[in-house]
Amino acid sequence: MNPLKWAFIEPFYKLAIGEDRRGQLNTIVKMIGLPISGILIFLMVWQGAASHINTSLGQFPGPVQTYEQFVSLQDEAKAAALKEEKFYQRQEERNAKKLEKDPSADVTIRDYVGPPTFFDQIGRSLITVMSGFILASLIAVPIGIVIGLSANAYSAVNPLIQIFKPVSPLAWLPLVTMVVSAVYVTDDPAFDKAFLNSMFTVLLCCLWPTIINTAAGVATVTQDLKNVSKVLNLSWWTHVRKIVLPCSIPMMFTGLRISLGIAWMVLIAAEMLAQNPGLGKFVWDEFQNGSSNSLGRIMVAVIVIGIVGFFLDRGMLMIQRWVSWDKSVALR
Repeated sequence: MNPLKWAFIEPFYKLAIGEDRRGQLNTIVKMIGLPISGILIFLMVWQGAASHINTSLGQFPGPVQTYEQFVSLQDEAKAAALKEEKFYQRQEERNAKKLEKDPSADVTIRDYVGPPTFFDQIGRSLITVMSGFILASLIAVPIGIVIGLSANAYSAVNPLIQIFKPVSPLAWLPLVTMVVSAVYVTDDPAFDKAFLNSMFTVLLCCLWPTIINTAAGVATVTQDLKNVSKVLNLSWWTHVRKIVLPCSIPMMFTGLRISLGIAWMVLIAAEMLAQNPGLGKFVWDEFQNGSSNSLGRIMVAVIVIGIVGFFLDRGMLMIQRWVSWDKSVALR
């Protein structure tokens, strides 16, 4: 059985069989009761504060108003999906009639170009952030391993890391946009430039935590393990694969989790500033729209951004448990 599932079920099972009931109740309260209490207190504070805040667009949305806007966004997504379905259905009917009259007729299916829904924007942001993060990881992990194994390489690269690590994504974005526009010139683009602008901005901002933490993890390899590698006459690649990587995985994944969190925050800012499709653009468009529903919809986006960020972090932690020899990593 999955140890995480067993850890969740265990106190209920022990409580049912009468084993240390007080201790199991305390465990259940800490595991379920306290988080629920914290959420309920937050919702009450949110509702109380919202009822006393009036803006130019009306009263600040509380939990109920935010939920209503979420339902409204769901309804809009369903209506858009139905509209898209009917759009293609009409084309198929027209083409069928055309072919019936002339079997050799040239028929085409045009793409639906309706505005993206809120959930389309979520999907776009997720694809962009994971593309930038994965590409950054493929670059950062090898660099981190190399500079962690070589003091000379670390001395050469460290000044660059310290210079570029604090640079804001808003500073990178104009440069990335100009470079992509100048370099990525094609009549049949595989990716649109807005996607590349956001992805490369994300990449540049989430390289550094992974490089630093991977190098720190490699540096934790004990001298005893290095001596074992020398005695066994392991090749450089075998030494890295068998000795270095298993020892550095905890620190490496710490860097990857930090990088993914930075990537998600950077992406929302980049989409908002550059008006690239995604959740950031959705927030900016609603702010510019200025309707009575805009604040509620922005709050929906804020909560979704937080929830998505949470699940991205949980996903990285689960991958760490899967690839690491240390299965005691807590999901915290």
